[in-house]
Amino acid sequence: MKNIRYFFLFLLVIFLATSCSDFSKLKKSTDYEHKLEMAIKYYDKGDYTKAQLLFEELQNVYKGTEKAEIVYFYNAYTNFEMNDYLLAGFMFRNFVRTFPTSKRAEECAYMTAYCYYLNSPDFSLDQTDTYTAIREFSFFLKQYPKSERIPDCNEYVDKLRAKLEKKSYETCMQYFRLSDFKAAIADISAHNRDFPANRHVEELSFMTMKSYYQLGLLSNDIKKAERMKIVTDNYLKFVATYPKSTYLSEAQSIYDSAVKIKTHLTKIQ
Repeated sequence: MKNIRYFFLFLLVIFLATSCSDFSKLKKSTDYEHKLEMAIKYYDKGDYTKAQLLFEELQNVYKGTEKAEIVYFYNAYTNFEMNDYLLAGFMFRNFVRTFPTSKRAEECAYMTAYCYYLNSPDFSLDQTDTYTAIREFSFFLKQYPKSERIPDCNEYVDKLRAKLEKKSYETCMQYFRLSDFKAAIADISAHNRDFPANRHVEELSFMTMKSYYQLGLLSNDIKKAERMKIVTDNYLKFVATYPKSTYLSEAQSIYDSAVKIKTHLTKIQ
């Protein structure tokens, strides 16, 4: 059994050595037609490292020729298959700009957006690629309104916007937890403006009232009176909009306290 294993190991080493030798010869060759044929074969077999090395060279060789399109197309997909979505997205976008009338332009426009979608990070991190993906999907929807890829685009955009909504919501709550009530109020307002149908609207309405109350407690008498007035106004709007809210009990307590503070300040004045 050991001899058999050593024999197959020997064959594997010979195969790898021969393969590397053959690829080295191919790299040095000036037969670019053969190189292109082999690059596509490597790609089809899933050997993307070798395919990429060849396509990178051929991209410069065939620049400005009729074969430039196919080389650039495969090169973009090679980077995609190697999970380099940032570079792949850049290349797919350049393909569309360089070959706008190509039959592959629609596919590459979609892949541009899809690459940025795949590169979009967790909601807690910087969302530059998320915004870029949404922008690229919007471009695709505008350019190809009858594409069969439209449902997928809409689904991905919804997921990306949900991620931005979650980040925005968590930022609002973080400001409140840090007792930065002014920032919390401002961010909640921006959140509701950017995501009017968000699922946290009830909670954030309550948090706005609570933030004004906490901010009022920290204010001088003039500002305190103004902010307690905002608290009571917000309470009346809140109970009218959400009469069965789970926050009603706490909201009522805040309202009662705000009324007492306003009454006390009025007597002092």
